[in-house]
Amino acid sequence: MLTRRTFVGTTLSAGAAVAAGAGAGIAQRKRIIVDSQVHLWKAESDDWKWVPGAKPQMPEPFTIEKAVPLMDDAGVDRVVIVPPSWIGNRNDYAIEAVKRYPNRFAIMGRFPMQDPKSAALLPKWKEQPGMLGIRVTFNTPATLESLKDGSSDWFWSAVEKAGLPVMFLASMQGPLFAGIAERHPQLTLIVDHMGVLSGVARAGRTGEAVKHTLSLAKFPNVSVKLSAAPLLSNETYPFKDMSAHIRSLFDAYGPRRCYWGTDITNSFDKVTYRQRIIHFTETLDFMSEEDKDWVMGRAILERLKWS
Repeated sequence: MLTRRTFVGTTLSAGAAVAAGAGAGIAQRKRIIVDSQVHLWKAESDDWKWVPGAKPQMPEPFTIEKAVPLMDDAGVDRVVIVPPSWIGNRNDYAIEAVKRYPNRFAIMGRFPMQDPKSAALLPKWKEQPGMLGIRVTFNTPATLESLKDGSSDWFWSAVEKAGLPVMFLASMQGPLFAGIAERHPQLTLIVDHMGVLSGVARAGRTGEAVKHTLSLAKFPNVSVKLSAAPLLSNETYPFKDMSAHIRSLFDAYGPRRCYWGTDITNSFDKVTYRQRIIHFTETLDFMSEEDKDWVMGRAILERLKWS
């Protein structure tokens, strides 16, 4: 069982070891590093209940107190918080992180899109501290059906009208999202994790899912998070089986529509936080240094209008 001491100690020690080798140059970097996805959550309690039966990605909560030292050690300047699914449609802990570290955190918040009455929340959505937009998931039969039967149509119209960017997690739904992108050209859509769910990757269908994401590149309002590579890979660092997929997406979308990200609490035991940076900055030779400036931080800041 992972303990707080072993998690933090192991990660920091491993990060220090990497710094002595290939990653030492990060200390001299001039580019801003922004992680486009990190989950934060605290322990379940009587007044902070999780979704019944839901299981987190780690045996211990990934708290603000754990995240900030890891960010500092790795050289991550800012993080986009994506509240995890197992805490339900609540954003209060993410807002707490923003209040404590307003220059380090921002939020793509969870939203009850299954209820059309929730549209009333959208005009004032960004009045919440650090709130930049919304993140939704389509990874169950019920949520996928809402894409197909028209019951989620109100949501796309409402968020476009409100000017809110949306990050979405779905696999192999290219035609459906092509329709959404075409019908709502002013809606900012960001594909999570290259459009690959972990179960899809385990089934050996990563390439098939990436093709769906590539099909959306023709829409200028669609961009992609090149995130969660360690989770989706069948190999150890530097995850060479993901290189061709990352390159194809980079070539299709360009550096200003691609965003580095970790989803760090998935696959935290495969690779250190600092190695996740080096994976992009030092092992992917098809990106120029200027490209990396955009992918590693500038692009997501621009797309989400996070000043």
